[in-house]
Amino acid sequence: MDRSSVEWRGFLVAMPTPFNARGDLDWDGFDVLVEWIVQQGVHGIAVAGTTGEWPALSKDERHELFRAAARVVDGRTTLLGGCSAFTPGEAIEYAATALEAGHDGILLQPPPYSCPNDKEVLAFFHSVSDAVDIPICAYNWPRGTGIDMTVELQRRLAEIENVVAMKNSTERLDFFLSGFFALHDRIRYFGIPLNPLGLALVRQFGADGTIGAGGALSRVQANFFKHAWAGEDEEALRCGARDAVLATEWRQGYAPKFGSGPANQKAAFNLLGLPGGHPRPPLLPLTSAETDLVRDTLVRVGLLANGEAAPTPLYSGDAIS
Repeated sequence: MDRSSVEWRGFLVAMPTPFNARGDLDWDGFDVLVEWIVQQGVHGIAVAGTTGEWPALSKDERHELFRAAARVVDGRTTLLGGCSAFTPGEAIEYAATALEAGHDGILLQPPPYSCPNDKEVLAFFHSVSDAVDIPICAYNWPRGTGIDMTVELQRRLAEIENVVAMKNSTERLDFFLSGFFALHDRIRYFGIPLNPLGLALVRQFGADGTIGAGGALSRVQANFFKHAWAGEDEEALRCGARDAVLATEWRQGYAPKFGSGPANQKAAFNLLGLPGGHPRPPLLPLTSAETDLVRDTLVRVGLLANGEAAPTPLYSGDAIS
């Protein structure tokens, strides 16, 4: 397999997993959230990733989450299952379920905490690729793994049979650009910023897109790429400017300025009357003051009217109770 084996491109939403105040997974809320995201015109969905709080999911929950997502998406957009795990055996189990459920591929990062060396990272990916014949998007997530993949490591990962893409969430622009230019002809390369640099990469070099925490702004983020592909540069940059409001107000690089990434995304969904729900411990819900900051940014990007507490709820179930 290589980049031509899949048609992944554009904006793929790394979606949150809705839990209620008791910490239970709200399955009805998850279905509603998946359907709403599909209706935003995104180019794909990734479940059980970083924003999906994969470390807080039980094995049974993650298997069932894969099946539920595939049932709701029903082939209407690209679907990736987050199969990151501490051991290759666990990752293989998740990958097998993703394949059985009908996912288009999986998202896989090096095991966190143990900080494996390059040889061990390659062995981990080889184990999963050899065991399950499903396209793999390798995920460079140094904030979560302690490893910022070198270009050489990425190059060797791209040689593994089922690795067709890379999601590079390094905070180092030089690392990202080096990896992109070295590998984008061989594998799909995600992490393109929604700004003038990203627009240039799309228009001049055929850059693929981004897999990121879109949430409430996912239609705007998807439209950045749609406008870029159509040669509508001004419209694309207007979308990018709206995305930048959330990025600068909520994050410093990939580090949240307040709360956590999943909690911020969930608060935004809740304010829009959607089942964002609560994060699961150890992550905590936002405080009232932090929720006000999220509300202010939603007003600034035009998703809430100024002074509006919340729209008519689109969901009244367990996840937002």
